[in-house]
Amino acid sequence: MAEIIPAILAKKFAEIEYKTSLVKTLVDTVQVDTCDGRFADNLLWPYVEKGRPSDVVFQELLTEKRGLPFWDELDYEFDLMVQEPESIIADFVRIGASRLFVHFESTKCLEDIIHEWKNSVEIGIALKPSTPLEALDSFLHEIRSVQFMGSDRIGHAGVELDERLHKRLRTFKQMHPLHLVSVDIGVNFETAPRLVAAGADRLVAGSAIFKSPNIKGAIKQLRDLV
Repeated sequence: MAEIIPAILAKKFAEIEYKTSLVKTLVDTVQVDTCDGRFADNLLWPYVEKGRPSDVVFQELLTEKRGLPFWDELDYEFDLMVQEPESIIADFVRIGASRLFVHFESTKCLEDIIHEWKNSVEIGIALKPSTPLEALDSFLHEIRSVQFMGSDRIGHAGVELDERLHKRLRTFKQMHPLHLVSVDIGVNFETAPRLVAAGADRLVAGSAIFKSPNIKGAIKQLRDLV
């Protein structure tokens, strides 16, 4: 059975507090998306302005004046949709990340990032549909998690799934059956069964869960489908 991971896209920390309160008894892990307005054309917490993680609460987390919501009940993974993530990884490790997804296209220092941080936090690689699978070849011996983005239009909710993804998943999973494969973007009740059949181990779903009037029922329905 594939794991269902609620995806949280938030402009403010209060949204993260609220959404985690809705799922904290239903799942083990949540994924928080963050965008810096450079790599992805959106700003998501803790980015208040382009290129700077300047949210006040983020600074309080860094100085341990407060913790992530329900940190003792949930694991947090962060999807770092930011340019040059090597400059901020230390901050996300400090606030309590259990897994960080670094986008292949966002940095020229991916090998250095993996080597520096793999003993402190799990580093996964995220990949857009337009990027060839071969781009991962040099790194797969160092990591265990890959996140396939369902569209090149990252950092926004409600984006449709790129149909190229199914073939990519099948190809990758046939070649690398031991790697954990996540899919983010376009995961819903219609697409979930096909994604799992193609090789997905983890489904990251935002709109399908948080836009539902029955969040518990939505998560159960996704689990039942896969």
